Amino acid sequence: MLPHINPRILAVLILIGAFNAILPSATLGNQAARAAAMPEPLEQYRAVLIEEIHQTLWQAKRLRERAAAKDLEGARQAWIAARVGWEQAEVFISGFVSDLDENIDAWPNALTGFHAIEARLFGANVADVVAATDQLIYHLTDLDIKIRQMPLHSQGMLNGAARLAYEVGESKADGGESRYSGTSLDDMRNNVAGIRVAYTTLFATQLKAADPVLAGNTDESIGALETALAVADAKRLEPGNVRTTSEKLIVALQDAAPKIGLLKPTLEDITQ
Repeated sequence: MLPHINPRILAVLILIGAFNAILPSATLGNQAARAAAMPEPLEQYRAVLIEEIHQTLWQAKRLRERAAAKDLEGARQAWIAARVGWEQAEVFISGFVSDLDENIDAWPNALTGFHAIEARLFGANVADVVAATDQLIYHLTDLDIKIRQMPLHSQGMLNGAARLAYEVGESKADGGESRYSGTSLDDMRNNVAGIRVAYTTLFATQLKAADPVLAGNTDESIGALETALAVADAKRLEPGNVRTTSEKLIVALQDAAPKIGLLKPTLEDITQ
């Protein structure tokens, strides 16, 4: 089962791939012209990130609308939809805006944010979450502004990818974070989809040029984690397999770092 990727984000990745594919046959003049026309990888990734958080914010506003109308099922569906972009963007979020991460997605003892709302919608079976959703929208709007203005750097993104792989294998695989809604498996799948987007956009081309074998191994490690999560439901998940597979991906990302001019993510970087 392939992880869900927003069609607009997929279009960005296709454009990047098409651009890279035509470079070998282009003249030097055409190469320069095309390179000038394409944004740097970090800005390519920013465009993906903006789209992910835009969709999350839009669905959070829909959640508020449905909650205000006392439409419990509609509010639940909007909550689930809002999680997709958020989980895919976590490669960036934990490393660059950890304060907002606490306000938006703290767990397991959540007093605010997604999981406080989840407990009301799916646990208590009530839609009285308007005030909590207003607070969520406030913080997501702040995030939407920050991702458009905040300087991005490759080291932070590599650390974020390794950290998210660790979370999937070490904490989320043992039961997940969205227990009331039953969407923990989708959370993990969207996390790995976010890792793949970040890796493809930011590191894959450079690593392939520096070490094709390691590039292939890293891509295969992401694919293996996707496969480990491609089960029918959370009950069929094998936490030990997910953990081992995530650890292999972390090692691959650590090995890739010096090949692309970055520092290896340390244990502290990964587990903080």
